[in-house]
Amino acid sequence: MISRWPAPTLHERLWRALRRWALAWGRIVYLGAVVLVLLLSPSSYGPAARRGLAHHVYLDTVPILPGFTLLAALLSLVLTRIVVVTALSYGLSVYALEMVIRVLVLELIPLTAALFVAMRCTIPSGAHLARLRQSGRLDALRQRGVDPVRAELLPRVAAGMFACITLAALSCVVALVMAYLGVYGFNLAGLPGYTRMFGHVFSPAVTLVFGIKTVLSSLAVALIPMTAGLYAPDESVAQDSELGGLVRMFAVLLLIEVTSLVGNYY
Repeated sequence: MISRWPAPTLHERLWRALRRWALAWGRIVYLGAVVLVLLLSPSSYGPAARRGLAHHVYLDTVPILPGFTLLAALLSLVLTRIVVVTALSYGLSVYALEMVIRVLVLELIPLTAALFVAMRCTIPSGAHLARLRQSGRLDALRQRGVDPVRAELLPRVAAGMFACITLAALSCVVALVMAYLGVYGFNLAGLPGYTRMFGHVFSPAVTLVFGIKTVLSSLAVALIPMTAGLYAPDESVAQDSELGGLVRMFAVLLLIEVTSLVGNYY
């Protein structure tokens, strides 16, 4: 007769879920602190490290730059047209362009850039890092006295952050140009009013919140997928590795977005 293990009680399931949650977030916080220290350390930028970093930066930024720039331009034109036509129908055309700038440049573009980099760059890089771990490459580096975090993870995180910030900055400039063209066309008549409105929207406080949000979003999408790839799923996190990493990344992005909204409008 085959004996069966008793089913875990509700208390045991909650305790295991809490342990998985604490272990996963603890790894993210610890690895984030290590990466920040390494990014600020001059010893991380030797000749070999610079070549590896340049290689990852090129692969993570250049191939996706034209496509995302075109996407940002099309999104800007479409959204500008929708908002302007809607505002004209309600007699609120004076607020239309400012609304476009606030919604598109301050909120949508940075979040879209972060998600685009995550899907195209950092999540595949995290999967590749997991394959290196499974093949024994990281253990071989440790045996040779090389830190895998410095050699393999740091260039991928730095490249992901660089790609996210670059795409967000460039697409914001493209969005500003497309919004102006969508309202005023190819003439300079509206340039004084447009620059005055731009200065009104991008006050020092809003600019500071925008910069912090972009940097934190880039760090989140670059770091969290790498954490799932670096650590082997053991018994306590076997059911919460890849999918859990994606959920945590989206949760952090949502928290950053909500916090920036509170900082900008409250």
